[in-house]
Amino acid sequence: MSVPPGRLVLGALPDPVVATLAQFEQAFGAVLRLKLVSWEPGSADEVLYATSGFEQADDDPSCRGTFQHGAGDIQVEVARAEGASPAGVCQALTPALELAFESSREIEFFTTELSERFEEINLLYSISETLGSTLDMDTAASTILGEVRDVMGAKRGSLWVHGADDDSLHLAAQVGDDGRVDPISPHDPDAITSMVFREGRSIIASRRPTSAERQAGSQGDSFLSVPIRYSPGSGESRTVGVVNLIGRLDGGRFSAANQKLLAAIASQVGAAIENNRLVRESLSKERMTREMELAHDLQMKLLPSAERFEAAQAAARVQPTEQVGGDFYQLFELPGGRVGVMLGDVSLHGFPSALIMTLTMSAAGIYAREADSPAEVLRQLDDALSDELASTEMYLTVFYGVIDPAVGTLVYSNAGHPHAFAVHKDGSSDRLTATDPPLGFAGPDSYGEVSVPWNAADDLLFLFTDGLPDTLARLDGQKPEERVLDIVVRHRFSSPRAIIDALFELPPDSSSDRMGDDRTALVLRL
Repeated sequence: MSVPPGRLVLGALPDPVVATLAQFEQAFGAVLRLKLVSWEPGSADEVLYATSGFEQADDDPSCRGTFQHGAGDIQVEVARAEGASPAGVCQALTPALELAFESSREIEFFTTELSERFEEINLLYSISETLGSTLDMDTAASTILGEVRDVMGAKRGSLWVHGADDDSLHLAAQVGDDGRVDPISPHDPDAITSMVFREGRSIIASRRPTSAERQAGSQGDSFLSVPIRYSPGSGESRTVGVVNLIGRLDGGRFSAANQKLLAAIASQVGAAIENNRLVRESLSKERMTREMELAHDLQMKLLPSAERFEAAQAAARVQPTEQVGGDFYQLFELPGGRVGVMLGDVSLHGFPSALIMTLTMSAAGIYAREADSPAEVLRQLDDALSDELASTEMYLTVFYGVIDPAVGTLVYSNAGHPHAFAVHKDGSSDRLTATDPPLGFAGPDSYGEVSVPWNAADDLLFLFTDGLPDTLARLDGQKPEERVLDIVVRHRFSSPRAIIDALFELPPDSSSDRMGDDRTALVLRL
């Protein structure tokens, strides 16, 4: 066995190890000792544990056992035992202690890993909440950058945003030690920030250490630079800025996992930067009418393109009754070939409901990919939105279902949304009834979920909001919702896009002068 560099140092024995030793002492009346074998010539072995009775560290035990752990060997010594041979006790104790040490190491590793993932999820949610609750991008950028630095253990950070008017990168936020503040040209051949912006790819590098740092054994500060990109609903994505982290507090290097997390954050920031830029442009050029039109466009861009969804055949349409509204839908490709489908309706109209809708979509995008259970997703959404819904005196109905074609099931949780149906090949339909009250009303014991059979080859999922039937006139005693469902049943073999077109071609009630509600519908088949 080769001698590893250094030596194993234990500040305290893990609890499972101490418990194992105590059990052997009690069960066999064993007098034993645990030592760390030193690798250093001339150094004494370190006693880690000894039963009363081993008065001298150099007592000659009856038997010994040895196993490797970490960077050294641990020796098990048994001086005597009552009712059993010391050799037998030693033979049984040695593998038991090795297993206890290994189990403790694995528990520590997975605890650390879980803690890191929890911090990352909290960071992503906190950033979504910050971006959804303010239009002041400067304040938001400083807050976000500070949180990122703390979670990643960076010494300092900077966030640069590209200005189209002068084609320069401008410092939007800076935390930690002061750095460069003057604008940077994207064409600067010597600036890493410029290179990342031009090439649109992340870089992990190390600053060349000074002579004093080299003498002190330092390799120089690690440097992580990630492009901030904006991906519109249509068209190519583009780089709108750069975020940098410089130096680790622990002296280490930034990792690929750090880069992946920062890239996810940069994607959120990119959408916020672009939305903020568009809002500022609209304020400088036009008045309230143009502002409302722009808000409508921004809200529509937040919605995914259902017809581009690759995991299923889908089509959807949202028509706000004002320029902006509170209806939304989400589509998710989930592990194992599963498909997640969400549709929601915020009470009231206009900007207040649009803000709730934006925050809901942002949070749902995180929770739907982290939780396997639809009920758990709605539970987390309710927790995240409860304060905002209470302060605005609004509520939110949401249907969220997960289709698993391999198992042949649709598992859903329905927070008070009345218009959700499964349409079958034979023309029959089943209402996917509510499992709980709407978000904002549900208590801490909500939510539940229901599993129903799903034939991926034949079944059709149909979701819509109140506004679609509410604007229709009653014909031949048929209720508006029945008319809507009848259209889908009659066109069930058509494409989802054709079904949506047929629904929105239904004539409205010309005798009614009420404004009505936002109109939204979604059709999906696998």
